[in-house]
Amino acid sequence: MKVDEVVDARKTVLQGDAAWHLVAGADQIVVAAGGKIEELLPAKAAKDEILARITGRTGNLRAPVLRRGRVFYIGYNDALYALITS
Repeated sequence: MKVDEVVDARKTVLQGDAAWHLVAGADQIVVAAGGKIEELLPAKAAKDEILARITGRTGNLRAPVLRRGRVFYIGYNDALYALITS
């Protein structure tokens, strides 16, 4: 897998509108939280619903964030990364 850009989430914190602007144009957002994987469609889901799923308790964008084409993969669990690399 080729990585075009790496951003350290500890140094570049995205919250609220900044997080929304990052993902708003995506075709799909796949979020890993705990043991669950959830798929969101920005064209159909409400902004507040998406922000609630892609940010953590502090309001910061969950890490890691990976973009492949117009799909964002946010958060981590083994099942999500097995899906990405398959």
